[in-house]
Amino acid sequence: MVSAGRLRRIRFALLLGALALFALLYAPQPVLPQLADEYGLSPGAAALLVSAATLGLAVSAIPLGTLSEAIGRRRTMITTLVIAEALGLVLPWVHSFPLMVGLRLVQGAAIAGLAAVATAYLADETGGVRLGTTVGLYVAGTTIGGMTGRLLGGIVGDFWGWSGGVLAVALLAAACTVAFVVLLPAERHHQRQPLRWKPLLGGLSAALRDPGLYPPYLVAALGMGSFVTVYNVLGFRITAPPLLLPPALAALAFLAYAAGTVTSALAGRAADRWGRVRVLLSSLAVTVAGLLLMLPDSVPVILVGLVIFTGGFFGAHSVANGWVGTRASKQARGQASALYQLAYYGGSSIGGVLGGIAYGAWGWSGMTLLLTAWLALAAAAVLFSRPSTAPRG
Repeated sequence: MVSAGRLRRIRFALLLGALALFALLYAPQPVLPQLADEYGLSPGAAALLVSAATLGLAVSAIPLGTLSEAIGRRRTMITTLVIAEALGLVLPWVHSFPLMVGLRLVQGAAIAGLAAVATAYLADETGGVRLGTTVGLYVAGTTIGGMTGRLLGGIVGDFWGWSGGVLAVALLAAACTVAFVVLLPAERHHQRQPLRWKPLLGGLSAALRDPGLYPPYLVAALGMGSFVTVYNVLGFRITAPPLLLPPALAALAFLAYAAGTVTSALAGRAADRWGRVRVLLSSLAVTVAGLLLMLPDSVPVILVGLVIFTGGFFGAHSVANGWVGTRASKQARGQASALYQLAYYGGSSIGGVLGGIAYGAWGWSGMTLLLTAWLALAAAAVLFSRPSTAPRG
């Protein structure tokens, strides 16, 4: 049984680690319009700076999640986050767009060490005690990092250019990384396995064969693809005619992330009480409602819709993430968590590019139709999951 003090320390450390992770992962997003102007890029091409990092994360999630079974989850998370932070401090000084894309690919691969392992670490070290609440708080940290990084980068970038904005985010993440390293407790309950690929890959096979894990994987892929598309192209929409907001004011739209901070924690608690399927379907419905509300060319209406959309998405993500941690067998927990991250960030990378292309070709309305279809498909996967494969708890 985990003590209350240790549980608080674990939660606070992972919250700070999540803040650093998401601040670094999406650091270029608020300055994509400035980057597009400087390098003569379309919205879809500029979004490669975001998609490259999420692609690196998606590809590395399973190898690093599997490696953590052998070398330890804490060591994996700390080492990779420090590497990602070092690359974040280098990025503002690079002025070749192809090289920036390459560095972002490597940075995303490093970030995977924390993203792919955190849920498994939480499940092991808390013994499953109030796991929905604990995972909800971790996801809340991701929303704080996403909001703070984007807001800081957008405001600083308006005054000191895109490189100043990205550097400001890297410095914020550095402080969180130091605190994470100091606070994260050593593992007590994870039994390391020798680095023999056959038993380790057995866990991966078990995670792939469990049909009860497929609904949250689809929610991760399709939900995150929709979410990153909206935030990638939102700056292009609200700084262009007829809205014409200045970049510093446009960056304030990222305050909508505060809704995700609240709903991720609340949805985790609600899932513990009322069941994951019910809360997950409700969260997806709220996400679609917010997306549709953003259709009119009105800044106040767009911002209200964005708040609802963001809150619904992070509620769904929190519940789906907890579903995986609860459903997966102990020997497959690390690999199942890594597969969830593969779906989540693979969806971000591929969906972000496809959504950007849809926006360029069909405008905001056509993009909205595509994203609504994605979210409806995710809801159908949850709705029609067999009772025997529903998550426990």
